[in-house]
Amino acid sequence: MKILYFSNSRIPTEKGYGIQIMKMCQSFGAIMDSVVLVTPTKKNKAFIGVDAFDYYRVKRNFFFQKLWCLDPSWIAEKMRQGIYIKIQATFWLVSLFFYLIFKKNKSSCICYTRDEYSLPLLQLFFRRVVWEAHTLPRNTKRYFQYWQRCSRLVVITQGLKDELTALGLANDNILVAPDAVDLSEFEEIKSTKRELRQKLGLPVDKNIIMYTGHLYDWKGTQCLADAAQFLADQDHIVFVGGSDEKFDLGSFRSQNKTNQRVLILGYRPYDQIPAYLKSADVLVLPNSAHHQKSKTWTSPLKLFMYMASGTPIVAANLPSLNEILNPENAIFYQPDDPADMANVIKKLLTNQSLAIKISAKAYSDVQNHTWSKRAQKIIDFINS
Repeated sequence: MKILYFSNSRIPTEKGYGIQIMKMCQSFGAIMDSVVLVTPTKKNKAFIGVDAFDYYRVKRNFFFQKLWCLDPSWIAEKMRQGIYIKIQATFWLVSLFFYLIFKKNKSSCICYTRDEYSLPLLQLFFRRVVWEAHTLPRNTKRYFQYWQRCSRLVVITQGLKDELTALGLANDNILVAPDAVDLSEFEEIKSTKRELRQKLGLPVDKNIIMYTGHLYDWKGTQCLADAAQFLADQDHIVFVGGSDEKFDLGSFRSQNKTNQRVLILGYRPYDQIPAYLKSADVLVLPNSAHHQKSKTWTSPLKLFMYMASGTPIVAANLPSLNEILNPENAIFYQPDDPADMANVIKKLLTNQSLAIKISAKAYSDVQNHTWSKRAQKIIDFINS
C-alpha cells in the first residue's frame, strides 16, 4: 500500500506542524510500501539550505517532493495575513491540480492530508482520501459533504470527534489519535540537570519553571508570565520558543520586559528542546479556557515531550489536556488563574516525592504515545 501525503505548508519550519508531519511520514514509511510527502515551494528565510530530514532527525524512508508553487510572500508583508493565506492556497490548488493530472498509479494510493480546503480537489482524483483534523473551519457546512466522502477521518482529540459526530458524521468513521513523541530523543541524553543547564547557559542555582513553544494568546503564556509575581526570587520562569511574528515573540518580550523573574530565550532548534525540558524543575501547559482550540481541540506536541522528559508537569484543567493527563501524572490548576498556577508550582517545588511520583507516571504513560504506535493505529483503522 502507498500513501501520498499532501500538505500546503513550509517544511522545515519553526512551527509544530512540521514535526508532526515529518515524524508521521517516517512512521508511515516504516509500515507502508511507499510514502511520498508533497509540499509547495513556500519560502522560509530562516531555513534556507536546511535539510528537513536532518533538522527533524527522521529516517530517509520516505520521499519528500517539493511541488513548484507561486508564493506571493510580499502580500503577507503589506496586507492582512488572511489575504495572503487565501491567495497562496489558490496557487497551491492550481499546482496540485496539474500535478495530479500527470500522476500515475493514483488508484493504488491512499491520499492523506490535514488541509480541508484541498479535499474537493483530492476527491476528484482519489478513491480513498483520509483527512486528519487538528482544528475545524468556521464554515463547517461548507465542508460537511467532503468530510462525508472521506474514506476515513482522523482527529487529535475526542472534543473534535464529538463536534464532527454532532454535525452528523458517522461515529465509526472517525478515529481519535492524539499526537505523540519520539522517545529516543530523550533516552540518548545522559547529562545531569546541572550539566544540561551549564551547556544551555541556564542558571544552576535557581528553580526553573519552563514553557516551550509558541507564545500565542490561546496558549496562555501571559498567564504563566503573570504567575511570576506570586513566586519567589529563587523561581525563574523560562520561555523557550516563539518567532519574530508581530503578535508572538516581539510583543511578548515587550509586555514582560520589566519582569525580573521571566527569561524569554526565543526560538531554539528542534534538536535542542529535549535538553531544555530535562534541565527544568517544572514544565507548564498554561492553555487558556477562553479559546475553543485550546479548550477542546488541541493535542500539544509539547505535552508528550514534557511527559517523555521525566520532568513534573503543571497543566491547566481543560478537557483537551485531560484526555491525556490525570491527577496521577500531572497537577492541575484553574485555567487563566496565575495565582492558582503559582500555588501549584510551589507545591511541586516543595514536595520532591510528589514531583518524582507524577513525573514517573507520566513517563510510563507516554510509552503508549509514540509516533510509530500512532501510525500503526491509523493504518489499521484505514484498512479496517
